[in-house]
Amino acid sequence: MSWRTIVITKRAKLDLQLGFMVVRGEDTTKVALNEIAVVLIESTAVSLTTSLLAELAKRKVKVIFCDEKRNPSSELVSYYGSHDTSNKIRKQIAWRQNTKEAVWTEIVSEKIRKQKELLELLGKEEAELLSSYLQQIAWNDETNREGHAAKVYFNALFGLDFTRTEDNLINAALNYGYSIILSSFTREIVANGYITQLGLFHDNMFNQFNLASDLMEPFRPLVDKCVLGMKLEQFEHEEKMWLVDILNQAVQIDGKLQYVSNAIKIYCKSVFDALNEDDSALVRFYKIEL
Repeated sequence: MSWRTIVITKRAKLDLQLGFMVVRGEDTTKVALNEIAVVLIESTAVSLTTSLLAELAKRKVKVIFCDEKRNPSSELVSYYGSHDTSNKIRKQIAWRQNTKEAVWTEIVSEKIRKQKELLELLGKEEAELLSSYLQQIAWNDETNREGHAAKVYFNALFGLDFTRTEDNLINAALNYGYSIILSSFTREIVANGYITQLGLFHDNMFNQFNLASDLMEPFRPLVDKCVLGMKLEQFEHEEKMWLVDILNQAVQIDGKLQYVSNAIKIYCKSVFDALNEDDSALVRFYKIEL
């Protein structure tokens, strides 16, 4: 499995040479393409050859481009992620509504469970309230326990005055981290031959990544924990790299230690198996000592 996350922060030219990505800047560095999972182009003073982009797309490497403020703004998405993409999309369209709701119930339950575990680690009494929400979750979360849990959770982490809509350093960091995780999920969805627009629960006509938005939910607390530990006085390059490095953290999934980037692969594959075989019990979630 590929595992490297490559971040390009300064003026450079990137090209392809005999199975390597060559980075020509102040120094010249070569990185084997079969080791690369994600390339983050943080600087707008970077040029890339089309041969490199074509090869990265062929190898299903996620390429994320940043704007002039060094925030993720777009990504490279291949037209064809799998040899049988057309068949996979037919299956995706035919996924039974009942099965999608069952899988979504599992996903949202796991998200609240991960939030509860983080609050327990921090000794927050609000963890008990999230435990009660877990017990109250209805089919397809029809009573919106996820929304109630989110309010309690974020207030417990960042204070009673905190809201996710406020323009501040905490939200800037959370949004940056979530965008990195989201990009990893879009990569896996496309690599498996599915399309990101058709979600399980998310159904926004303006959201190109509805399915990725669904699947990433249990991974959000990894970002929350990282941001909480930053004690933010600024949000610049160093803080962003801490968030990018989340993909290189170790978690347990299916009884083995894996990088988060590989855990995302395993988890996504299990979700697709669950949807195709009408069995939500097939979904495999990661475990971590939060």
